[in-house]
Amino acid sequence: MSSLLRPSVPDASIFSTSELLLRHRLKLVEDLWESVLRSEYGQEAVDLLKKLHSICSPEGQVTEIPASAIAQTIEQLELNEAILASRAFALYFQLINIVEQHYEQRDRQLERLASSQDSIDLSQHGSQLDNINTPPAALGVNLLEKSFFNENASLPKAGTFQWLFPYLKQLNVPPQLIQRLLDQLDIRLVFTAHPTEIVRHTIRKKQRRIARILRQLDRAEEAFRAIGLSTSWEAEEAKAQLTEEIRLWWRTDELRQFKPTVLDEVDYALHYFEEVLFEVIPQLSVRLKQALKSAFPRLTPPANNFCRFGSWVGGDRDGNPLVTPEVSWKTACYQRNLVIEKYLQSVRELIAVLSPSLHWSNVSQDLLDSLERDKMQLPEIYEHLAIRFRQEPYRLKLSYIQKRLENTRDRNKRLAIPEERKILFQRFHDNVYRCGDDFLAELRLIQRNLAETSLSCQELDNLICQVEVYGFNLAQLDFRQESSRHSEAIEEIAEYLQILPKPYSQLTEAEKIAWLVQELRTRRPLIPQDMPFSAKTCEAIETLRILRQLQQEFGLDICQTYIISMTNDASDVLEVMLLAKEAGLYDPATGQTTLRICPLFETVDDLRRAPTIMEKLFEIPLYRTALTGGHNGIEIPGFPVNLQEVMVGYSDSNKDSGFLSSNWEIHKAQKALQKVAQKYGVILRLFHGRGGSVGRGGGPAYAAILAQPSSTINGRIKITEQGEVLASKYSLPELALYNLETLATAVIQSSVLGSGFDDIEPWNAIMEELATCARKAYRALIYEQPDFIDFFLSVTPIPEISQLQISSRPARRKSGQKDLSTLRAIPWVFSWTQSRFLLPAWYGIGTALQEFLAREPEENLKLLRYFYLKWPFFKMVISKAEMTLAKVDLQIAHHYVKELSKPEDRERFERLFEQIAQEYHLSCDLILTITEHNRLLDGDPSLQRSVQLRNGTIVPLGFLQVSLLKRLRQYSDRASSNAIYFRYSKEELLRGALLTINGIAAGMRNTG
Repeated sequence: MSSLLRPSVPDASIFSTSELLLRHRLKLVEDLWESVLRSEYGQEAVDLLKKLHSICSPEGQVTEIPASAIAQTIEQLELNEAILASRAFALYFQLINIVEQHYEQRDRQLERLASSQDSIDLSQHGSQLDNINTPPAALGVNLLEKSFFNENASLPKAGTFQWLFPYLKQLNVPPQLIQRLLDQLDIRLVFTAHPTEIVRHTIRKKQRRIARILRQLDRAEEAFRAIGLSTSWEAEEAKAQLTEEIRLWWRTDELRQFKPTVLDEVDYALHYFEEVLFEVIPQLSVRLKQALKSAFPRLTPPANNFCRFGSWVGGDRDGNPLVTPEVSWKTACYQRNLVIEKYLQSVRELIAVLSPSLHWSNVSQDLLDSLERDKMQLPEIYEHLAIRFRQEPYRLKLSYIQKRLENTRDRNKRLAIPEERKILFQRFHDNVYRCGDDFLAELRLIQRNLAETSLSCQELDNLICQVEVYGFNLAQLDFRQESSRHSEAIEEIAEYLQILPKPYSQLTEAEKIAWLVQELRTRRPLIPQDMPFSAKTCEAIETLRILRQLQQEFGLDICQTYIISMTNDASDVLEVMLLAKEAGLYDPATGQTTLRICPLFETVDDLRRAPTIMEKLFEIPLYRTALTGGHNGIEIPGFPVNLQEVMVGYSDSNKDSGFLSSNWEIHKAQKALQKVAQKYGVILRLFHGRGGSVGRGGGPAYAAILAQPSSTINGRIKITEQGEVLASKYSLPELALYNLETLATAVIQSSVLGSGFDDIEPWNAIMEELATCARKAYRALIYEQPDFIDFFLSVTPIPEISQLQISSRPARRKSGQKDLSTLRAIPWVFSWTQSRFLLPAWYGIGTALQEFLAREPEENLKLLRYFYLKWPFFKMVISKAEMTLAKVDLQIAHHYVKELSKPEDRERFERLFEQIAQEYHLSCDLILTITEHNRLLDGDPSLQRSVQLRNGTIVPLGFLQVSLLKRLRQYSDRASSNAIYFRYSKEELLRGALLTINGIAAGMRNTG
């Protein structure tokens, strides 16, 4: 189906070598895909797909074929034909995703080789920038005259360590400033499960197999071309393997047959560690050290664990009743088992590698002493291996280590069984490791002995790095719960004990704080042992108790953070602190705590109140004392003191006020929170709850971090990584490494350089005006237009999405309600993406820009263009909106409106559509005017090509989805009126509709 690969521009006949290779490989995969379909279903099936694809142009828009003719073509399809077409296009999208990712990874490797040479040249020949003889205090001001994004550097090279450190040297950044930042560098990436991860685990494995075959094909073709041949049997064999993989994939069910359990989701999320991240993380540390040494040889690199991981999977119980205390415990066991198995593989490899003999290499006395202790504790290993490894001390030591790891793993498996847990809890013996530090100490003993005899072992160094990053817990497990659950629990407890003059909910905020502080000071228990409370209250209490038990068994590093979603006031934090005290996580006698309570501010109103709420908390002596290590200020090992974590939510604030307003409110809140923290001498770590799509805070992480107020990062950041983002970032090693490197580079770059633009008050005033106007326009449509909810429920597949078996979590926070307030942001964004509106990620921007430009067109346009060039925040907002607008297809969206609206609703829905269309065209025109592009995404040709390639093939899937949704809803209408005869069953129709949802999600590379 060569039409899928037509150039989007008539004169696009010249491509780079990389582009030609990508197009060649896309053509190959397309031919193989077509041949599989022909062999499975015959030429008629291929002809059908070609016919369906003919309804769109090379630019990815619907052609001038009359809409009625297109609809008639689709409507005449039998259900099995519609399902065949939906599956075929979905498979095609998945295949081109793999090819694109594979060649992105290949390009990154080539760019790294090139940038390595460039960085050497820059170091040798000095700065190519203007000489900067500026004192450190004036550095930020001088940089105002330069683009923060370094426009003179080629974009692919920017964002890597090899680019960053020579660049900092060129700018004469004081080494002391860099060293101070590196010493406190702390990057946390938190994997979550609640987004719409649409692709089955089985399919992910097939994707990796195809990526491996593509690598084999690359190597084979490079080899035969190097010797002047046109083909080889290795290349033909790889193509044959590709064909069979595609055929097997075609015969595999894309849809899950059951709703995943929470532990299934744990497996889905953590498999990226098992397959990619475990091996990648040492390379990240090596890259940073090498780049730093080349530019600043006297500086000390950060600790290996400057980038660590967390997980909400198994800990996030907000709106998900299936995340129970028992599930959280089993999640911790699962994580430990996975990481220990990885360590065992590495230790077995080290036994094969570290073969120095006492005949030819000395060892220190401390290693010999440790072997004697091991002999006493593990005599069976000594008896089995003493003769074999008599002269090979490293192999013998590693054999003891292997046995202890196996014992630790076996004990951990027993801990997952409730009956066994009672026996084993907090009971250890000498033949197991209590924690990762014990294992690490033995590895460092070997490393030290090797170094003393002028030996080194890269495999050992890698393992030590992995243990420093992952420990025995793999990822820190965050807990999260909605604030009202704690308030309700406290109210029930107080009511049962009759200790308040009136119900807790009727107290003022000041009265609540006074009573909570009083209870936190007392050493007597508040909660009776038998807990005669409701199931919800008992669950809230047990959640904190299991968290305490996790810390006792797995160490503090397993779980330190408790996130309170929908935080509305200071009492919400103190309520959790009181429940934590009852669980033994806060000690009123010492004033110490091992729980970091993290308020999550989500809505615009909450974001605006956030600084006041935190100031109120910092004013409470008891709370400040707990932050600073208790009455004696003693730091608990593994629990940094004086650190306050605050989370800002992108999803709900976007749903509440629109894309532009949400981003600006979060930007302002961060600056205000940092000022409050500085006032009280508290270290602030901001936790960014970014989603996968732009409508939920997603987008390129490098630009997003540079767009944050620089004073708020200071080398520390915590970010969620969600849903389809995991697959696009972490499915291939080089891509995973590149994403981690660009993220770390952005944190260092933003912290060291800053920009100063965020503090220009006239600019802030203009942004405030734009955000206010955009919010007003957004809310006028979403919340004030009386027909909007009916429009949303009719013209998007939101009713069907709730039946897609993609998450253990309900689509709504509260069942039974059909308003927007209870609908989660994820299905909200997912629905608009499917119907090609993508409304949450751009609506309101056009109106805001137009009103601002209308007052002084020429002057204000110059100003906005200057913002785009110089201000990272403004550039990020415009770039994200531009990317989203490029994915919108109003012709398809209008087809959803016309076909899925009931006759009596059509007129009022058409008016709403026209309002949306006007805002879309206005937004596109003004963004193109500001960016001075001719077409959307002209500034990023690779992304432009990728979007247009997908847009074209998604068109028939959109028509197919509308047809199947229409049939499904007609069935439901007839069934409700007792006219149950229909040609197809509801299950068949639902399956067809869900397959189109799957396919469009793959094509858009975005779900929620």
